[in-house]
Amino acid sequence: MKSHIESLLEQTLESFKQQGIVPADFQARIQVDRTKDKSHGDLATNLAMMLTKIAKKNPRELAQLIIDNLPASSHVAKVEIAGPGFINFFIDDNALANQLQQAFNDDHLGVTLPAKQTIVVDYSSPNLAKEMHVGHLRSTIIGDSVVRALEFLGHNVIRQNHVGDWGTQFGMLLAYMEELRAANGEQAKMELSDLESFYRAAKVRFDESTEFATRARQLVVALQSGDEYCNKLWREFNDISLSHCHDVYQRLGVSLTRADVHGESAYNADLAQVVKDLDAQGLLSESNGAKVVFQEEYRTKEGEPLPVIIQKADGGYLYATSDLAAMRYRSNVLKADRAMYFVDLRQALHFQQVFSLAKLAKFVRPEMSLEHTGFGTMNGEDGRPFKTRSGGVVKLVDLLDEANVRALDLVRSKNPDMDEATLTEIARVVGISAVKYADLSKNRTSDYIFSFEQMLSFEGNTAPYLLYAYTRVAGIFKRAEDIDLSQAKIVLEHEKEKDLGTKLAQFGEVLTRMTDKGLPHVLCGYLYELASEFSSFYEACPVLAADTEAQKQSRLLLSQLTANTLKTGLSLLGIETLERM
Repeated sequence: MKSHIESLLEQTLESFKQQGIVPADFQARIQVDRTKDKSHGDLATNLAMMLTKIAKKNPRELAQLIIDNLPASSHVAKVEIAGPGFINFFIDDNALANQLQQAFNDDHLGVTLPAKQTIVVDYSSPNLAKEMHVGHLRSTIIGDSVVRALEFLGHNVIRQNHVGDWGTQFGMLLAYMEELRAANGEQAKMELSDLESFYRAAKVRFDESTEFATRARQLVVALQSGDEYCNKLWREFNDISLSHCHDVYQRLGVSLTRADVHGESAYNADLAQVVKDLDAQGLLSESNGAKVVFQEEYRTKEGEPLPVIIQKADGGYLYATSDLAAMRYRSNVLKADRAMYFVDLRQALHFQQVFSLAKLAKFVRPEMSLEHTGFGTMNGEDGRPFKTRSGGVVKLVDLLDEANVRALDLVRSKNPDMDEATLTEIARVVGISAVKYADLSKNRTSDYIFSFEQMLSFEGNTAPYLLYAYTRVAGIFKRAEDIDLSQAKIVLEHEKEKDLGTKLAQFGEVLTRMTDKGLPHVLCGYLYELASEFSSFYEACPVLAADTEAQKQSRLLLSQLTANTLKTGLSLLGIETLERM
């Protein structure tokens, strides 16, 4: 309904241009908001006050002119002017009921699909030299939820898992693999079952043995030169490392596959060309032997130019070089209209610099949108980055194991007579969902405190609360299996029916807000509010014990639409639902 009112206002603004009330080239971002006090209508706009200066009229006079020029709409029962010039819209209950009826019969729940775009989403992107740790959680699950929502809205989404599969550390790792294989033969593969230990052991050898360090450096050079022996070892290492990653993705319910992997090594062949092309455009400078680009808008606090280092003095390339190659590929080969990078906020300056350089060098099309959708840090209860008790990095798989154990204890305490297989399956869903939802429900730009106690609570905006809310709604239909709803009609009579209906009608607006800025917490907040609205509706409006058959059927439709919306919303967050808890 909000988008419908915005459309009416856009048509009115066009009419003003034709009448000469505002200039023909005038552009305004029309904003329509929901009112907190329903006595002032359902929706409101400040358009009249926005136009005051350009139209040279007082806002209340302009507000009346807007109302007089609004196209007729069966969805609007009444329009009023409030205060200095706000325009309040009262939505017709029958129109809202019809909108909900259409949503009930639509696979997309009545969500209006936007113009289709090709959108590249860069997320997860672990370093294959090590196992995934808790620091990879946010990028992986925030990116995946946004991907799912974009696909639901009909966009062509291209996942890009820009894994760290190249660099000097691989010489050290390949040298250690080579050493183990010489001593143990094919059994060396077993050593890779724990990548973290393998990496630490390789680092110890590198630090303690000059001979080993020399061999590691030789392998780096050979690898970068395309040596087949080194490339075979490298591919084997990456294959094992990727299998670790995809085991974690599967447990997390993340949609990334091997086909989505397009790591740093994929751009090796283009790095020298990136340097040549920047040089040909006169953008490169030399600084202490390195090839760099200075951009006027980027300076240190002292006012010194801040360089983007493209090639080191020893000839090596940096993240900026491969990122520029990746942007060119995503623009020219993948034909992306938009690229979203779910990477730690601490990389904000890096992305600002390389984005502006990519535009300056014409590596990307002018109309392509480059967006760093950064995120804050997951901290322990001491407010510091999440660590083990000994101060080490927490493996992501260990975190998920602990979540599963805690969830099993929780579910068993509430269902002491449930069979073990059912308990285990419910605990699996609750544990993973709790970890994911606790993160997704926080604004991605904020740091947050990781707490098992809070995330496994059945109270407040948590996964257990929402999973239980869904089972509660779904449970109604186990007692209403014989009721035929094929001819049922939604009728909004009780105030709580209208409140629930109004909340259900907002699903499309919420998905638009979520995907515009890459903010899953917007959807989480909506689902929590929807569950709360349903709870109030269920207490005030008997469903199966309604006064009339028509009322019962209407309320069953509202309940089913609520269940469908909760299930769809949780699915877009990558969270499974349960039929019982």
